[in-house]
Amino acid sequence: MAELAASLGDFPDLPEDALAIIPLRYLVLFPGMIVPISVGREKSIAAAQQSVRSKHQIGLILQHDSEVEAPTPEQLYRVGTAANILRYITSQEGGHYVVCQGQQRFRTIEFLDGYPFHVARVELLEEPDEQGADIQARLVQLKERAAQVIDLLPQAPAELATATQNMSSASALADFVAGLLDLPVEQKQEILATPDLRPRLDKVLEVLADRIEVLRISNEINEQTKERIDDRQREFLLREQLKTIQKELGETDGENAELEELAEAVARAKMPEEVEAHARKELQRLARMSEAAAEYSMLCTWLECLSELPWSAVTEERIDIAEARRILDEDHFGLHKVKRRILEYLAVRKLNPHGKSPILCFAGPPGVGKTSLGQSIARATGRKFARISLGGVHDEAEIRGHRRTYVGALPGNIIQAIRKVGTRNCVLMLDELDKLGAGVHGDPSSALLEVLDPEQNSTFRDNYLGVPFDLSKVMFIGTANMLDTVPPPLQDRMEVLRLPGYTEDEKAQIAARYLIRRQLEASGLISRQDVEQGPEQGVPQCELTPDAVRAIIRDYTREAGVRNLEREIGNVFRHAAMRVAEGEKEQMRIDAAALADILGPKKFESELAMRTSLPGVATGLAWTPAGGDILFIEASRTPGRSKLILTGQLGEVMKESAQAALTLVKAHCDALRIPCEQFDKNDIHVHVPAGALPKDGPSAGVAIYVALVSLLTARAVRSDSAMTGEISLRGLVLPIGGVKEKVLAALQSGIKRVLLPARNRREFDEIPEEARRELEFIWLETVDDAVREAIGGAISGSPELMQ
Repeated sequence: MAELAASLGDFPDLPEDALAIIPLRYLVLFPGMIVPISVGREKSIAAAQQSVRSKHQIGLILQHDSEVEAPTPEQLYRVGTAANILRYITSQEGGHYVVCQGQQRFRTIEFLDGYPFHVARVELLEEPDEQGADIQARLVQLKERAAQVIDLLPQAPAELATATQNMSSASALADFVAGLLDLPVEQKQEILATPDLRPRLDKVLEVLADRIEVLRISNEINEQTKERIDDRQREFLLREQLKTIQKELGETDGENAELEELAEAVARAKMPEEVEAHARKELQRLARMSEAAAEYSMLCTWLECLSELPWSAVTEERIDIAEARRILDEDHFGLHKVKRRILEYLAVRKLNPHGKSPILCFAGPPGVGKTSLGQSIARATGRKFARISLGGVHDEAEIRGHRRTYVGALPGNIIQAIRKVGTRNCVLMLDELDKLGAGVHGDPSSALLEVLDPEQNSTFRDNYLGVPFDLSKVMFIGTANMLDTVPPPLQDRMEVLRLPGYTEDEKAQIAARYLIRRQLEASGLISRQDVEQGPEQGVPQCELTPDAVRAIIRDYTREAGVRNLEREIGNVFRHAAMRVAEGEKEQMRIDAAALADILGPKKFESELAMRTSLPGVATGLAWTPAGGDILFIEASRTPGRSKLILTGQLGEVMKESAQAALTLVKAHCDALRIPCEQFDKNDIHVHVPAGALPKDGPSAGVAIYVALVSLLTARAVRSDSAMTGEISLRGLVLPIGGVKEKVLAALQSGIKRVLLPARNRREFDEIPEEARRELEFIWLETVDDAVREAIGGAISGSPELMQ
């Protein structure tokens, strides 16, 4: 390897009173010491190589901050050690090492520039005279304390004590002992920087006194620890002897009683034959094991967990279809398709008790009753209910468990939930399937594939148990806000039932039947006893009129579910509770007019007329994980060079839809009576307001096309109409998803007419009856139908479809 110093260029010779300097991070070299030093910094390598070539001494100085990579002269101590380089070594990996022998202390005078390494003019410090009774007395004391330290050091060689006793120089012995001790580098530097012999000897003696005391206490602690270990070994031998004596006498002790209890628990669990054989084998191994063994407590815990699982315990099902229908209707309003599917399951279960349980998944926005529906299913079937929240789970061991050999190992959440409910035919809800994560410890969604497969879950193997457990009798129910983030193989294991949301009438019914009564109880305006007696019992101290409920639904909430509706009703009743607590005696009646004083100004207002009063604005319909929503598409024209400008945080799919819509308008400009030359002189700007929210999806093509046609023909879009659908370059309107959610959003926003792709007509029966009654549905085959229905009348005649 070429020498680094030579590669840095030529430099003048060092003055006679100057030394090349190597800064040290963690080492203080005393005169007389021989130590190897690892050299890694470029300047340090150059200094070492220069010293070897010139056969000059090298200066070694400690730096103030060990973390500094390139210390300046100000960051180095002033006193260092001049040393000879005995050997320079390079390793195959490219490392540089020097073996140095300290020679003499020096003090830096000034640092010189013009060198590829640190160079300093130095003043060599001569060793003081060692004559005098006080110096000799300190030398004798230093030898005694050095001998004491060496005696206390573990595995100290005998030659070390002999060497210290044979040294006659007080200065050399002080430096030798200071370099030998394990001291902080700052303390060693302080000793090195003391040129006067008497203060230096006093400092070393003080350090030795402290070190002797520390080593003495440490040795006492070691002796005490050794004695305790010896006592434990003695106790272990005595216990083993006691066990042998008790075995010969036929007596039992506490450990045998614990083993007998475990054996009885294994017998009571009625495990499958294969599992019980494995458990008894481990029980026999536990009986031969010492209590002091590390595996003893782990094996006891495993056997307890195994014996507490419901291997044969099942809840007796009461399958009464009429009673189940009554319970479902009592707990939930609407949701006819979901209730019908549950009743179908019960009917099949009644006719075929040994059939496989279905895997249902409720998909819908928050607050529509997915989780509470699982509790109603358990109540209707007479089963016990357990819930597992999967939101944020990113470790496969959360599902399959940890291997029992690990410290703190536990079964997975599936086995823990079944162990807690105590029956193997419970209703187990897997909540928030769409929020499963994946990390470095595996993919939990992949572990769920075996759990949710009726063909495999009869032999589910938890890592902690190590034996198969039958999950085929468990009724699994999953919930998710959106299915896009649920892996397709996991979706394939489940039957998805969609809960799109509620209409205004349904929300009013839910509020009257459930929410108002529940919030009255929570606010203390009616006793729980009155609630349990039924809706006709008990007179609450506050009444919320039906008009007020509808006003809350329209003006203070905009959601697919009823969670925020319940919060706002709770706000109203808490206001009433405060007045009652202040001494109000009469029953309060809160109507719609009083809501502004309680809940503040309206949070939501219809802005359709204002938004769509000008040409270039169209109302679209969008789907979100929280339900449907309306989306305004705004288009504007400015002088330019035929550019399409898109703003509003649009995703790639919506950007492509906008480009396709503009291309389609250009292709039909003659039929639409749009001057084609204006495209060359103007820029088209398409904007979707609420730019802070990312938007994407394949269903905005029709709305963008209508907005562009409205802009370029200077005719406004009807303010009571909203549309959705994707378009092709041939002018066809393509089908989309989320029809129910989008229709409900249109209904809540005051829309009167909904323009949908004709190929989505098959989903018309799934739209809630109130929406079908209140809205006018227009089915689109081509973009010409959209322009005619949204803008009104034919612009010029139908644009022909491109072949």
